[in-house]
Amino acid sequence: MMGMNVKLIIGLRKVFLLLYLFLISIPFGCYYKGSESMVLKLKGSDTMYKLTSMLANEFMKDNPGISVYVEGGGTKTGIDALGKGIIDICMASRLLKSDEIKVIADEFGSIGMSTLVAKDALSVYLNPQNRVKNLSLSEVKNIFSGNITNWKEVGGEDKTIRVITRSPNSGTYLHFKEHVLLNDDYFEAVEIKASTDEIVEIVSKDKNAIGYGGIGYGENVFHSLINGVKPSEENVRDESYPIRRYLFFVTLNVPDGLSKKFIDWVLSNDG
Repeated sequence: MMGMNVKLIIGLRKVFLLLYLFLISIPFGCYYKGSESMVLKLKGSDTMYKLTSMLANEFMKDNPGISVYVEGGGTKTGIDALGKGIIDICMASRLLKSDEIKVIADEFGSIGMSTLVAKDALSVYLNPQNRVKNLSLSEVKNIFSGNITNWKEVGGEDKTIRVITRSPNSGTYLHFKEHVLLNDDYFEAVEIKASTDEIVEIVSKDKNAIGYGGIGYGENVFHSLINGVKPSEENVRDESYPIRRYLFFVTLNVPDGLSKKFIDWVLSNDG
């Protein structure tokens, strides 16, 4: 896509299971320090942040001479950092855009390299006390674009819907806009939050709130059925769940050195 080399990796079962089962709380901006000065820096997708932080910790146990720094902030933030040469790997929940490829090409003479590392789904978060448990994809689109503003329009109580979304720096924001809103604009009254954790926190406490994010987040929220389909591992694998995507590690060139060592480890039976 857009001239980018995409290295499709088969055998993602273990990585995907980790993404689905073990996205647990890890403090933001984790630095996993080894005993020597070999350092690997990753930055980008908040969706991938917790998984990558956990993998980095395990990688460090197997490679005690290597230090790994992992930070979130959103896919665009990671791509910008990669384009400035200040990180080794960008964690991305989307492929690079043409203008982003141009920045990398102008600076480094490369169009970048995306390595597929996991398959993910976007879950629509509802408060557990909300009696709405299933939404059609069309209803989700109309809620986030502002055409549906009251829960009674989708079988809920007569209450105004509080709509929460990620920031435009997020690959999740862009994927949702492209594949759910079909490139319509978000509702002008939508609340923008910098992280999925913030969205989950609000939805878990506000009965009338709705948000979205990776299926590995949100133990305290209800993950809405979409078109009657649950956002589960099985339904993502067989593609019956409609809001799904791929996750990538992006490097300036074909991975080599420490970047290759880490990516190969993630995609191996050890990762």
